[in-house]
Amino acid sequence: MKKLHPVMFAGTGSDVGKSIIAAAFCRIFRQDGYHPAPFKAQNMALNSYATPEGLEIGRAQAVQAEAAGVPCHTDMNPLLLKPSSDHTSQVVLNGRPIGNRNAYDYFRVEGREELRREVCSAYDRLATRYNPIVLEGAGSISEINLRDTDLVNLLMALHAGADVILVGDIDRGGVFASVYGSLMLLRPHERERIKGILINKFRGDIRLFEPGIKMLEDLCGIPVVGVVPYYRDIYIEEEDSLALATKSVQAEQGKVNIAVILLRHLSNFTDFNVLERDPRVHLFYTNNTDEIAKADIILLPGSKSTLADLHELRRNGVAQAVIRAHREGATVMGICGGYQLMGQEVCDPNHVEGEIERLPGLGLLPVSTHMTGEKVTRQVKFQLTIDNGQLLKGYEIHMGTTIPTHDAPVSPLNLLEDGRTDGYYVNRTCMGTYIHGILDNPAFIDFLLEPFADKLADTGTAFDYQQFKEEQYDKLADHVRRHINLPLIYQILTTHD
Repeated sequence: MKKLHPVMFAGTGSDVGKSIIAAAFCRIFRQDGYHPAPFKAQNMALNSYATPEGLEIGRAQAVQAEAAGVPCHTDMNPLLLKPSSDHTSQVVLNGRPIGNRNAYDYFRVEGREELRREVCSAYDRLATRYNPIVLEGAGSISEINLRDTDLVNLLMALHAGADVILVGDIDRGGVFASVYGSLMLLRPHERERIKGILINKFRGDIRLFEPGIKMLEDLCGIPVVGVVPYYRDIYIEEEDSLALATKSVQAEQGKVNIAVILLRHLSNFTDFNVLERDPRVHLFYTNNTDEIAKADIILLPGSKSTLADLHELRRNGVAQAVIRAHREGATVMGICGGYQLMGQEVCDPNHVEGEIERLPGLGLLPVSTHMTGEKVTRQVKFQLTIDNGQLLKGYEIHMGTTIPTHDAPVSPLNLLEDGRTDGYYVNRTCMGTYIHGILDNPAFIDFLLEPFADKLADTGTAFDYQQFKEEQYDKLADHVRRHINLPLIYQILTTHD
């Protein structure tokens, strides 16, 4: 295949849909016979993923790699910031945590060259293996106050020699000002990298906007390569927890109701995407004690700050509501931080998470958790210990070790392929695991839902989440193809300055 320039999708601001547009182009290039890969120098998210090598990257780049049909790798997201408070984040470099930094120290000019070398080296390695590289910017392309410390937008585009497509969100209004203003704030050599404008999230009759396209092109001197309409019927995994605001928040009568407890520091909420799409059940997110009481199954999700979330659950009455619901027959299952919450205690004597040294857990599992500074990240294959059936897949990303209390029997939920064990199993209504993605396995979903067989909606066939995701990537690519000038984009990516 002809060598294409790398392409960066940068935004006029945050939440303009850059991640989804990048995923769409990963799939489009793959469909057209290329061998693309995603890249984002620096990502900020609590929703992360473990690579096949057992290292950590942002979930958005794992999704984009899946759309491209290639294994994810830390070179696709060499720098990941995982917020632990409003001002502090854990810094993950090349898949491994290197400590916590507050925002002011992180964005100081001093020390940035080392990080810049790391992210540029990651890009260079990736560029030798794939064609083209689909880069994603972060936030606004014109945050001039951060210009000297930028690692992810134009300095990376300049390093890569990438053609930049500026993405503007018309849904929020002010798209003319945001696109034109973003361009005017760039320095001349930066502005030269911008080769096209893409308007995203359009609603209404496109004919009404056609004069605006011409005006924008005349103002900016850059072609508009497409106007992509807002969609409602395509489901791509979201990285940002803001997506939770659009999800169901209450039980539905006549369904098997599955409640995911809304934690303040909830992480890896994509664990539950498969249940959102499974037509046999109704999944909702809540910290409302009345809605918790209506749930047949309660899922406690991962947390970036287990002790802080445990303190909050005790303060707002959710802990007592979960315990009461379990006593009255609801199944309770915890994943990662949620598994830690379900135990007898969570201890942090070395202040790995913060100032709280110990809190009693929900007491549903006879286990004790001690926080440690070492992070476990790995992909795993496993079997349920109580059902020696097929091999299932998932991944671990956690800090802390959890073991049975001194008087509790050993009763793991899962047996890993390498002989290790995972989680704790009391009975069909009470269990915990460290394995993210466990719910992506149809066999585990069937195991979880089996006690409610008489209440399940009859859909005829089991839900295949992997097939569903592949269909969604194709639908997204088709949607974007219909509304962009793809020949022009290919012309941009093959024309040399």
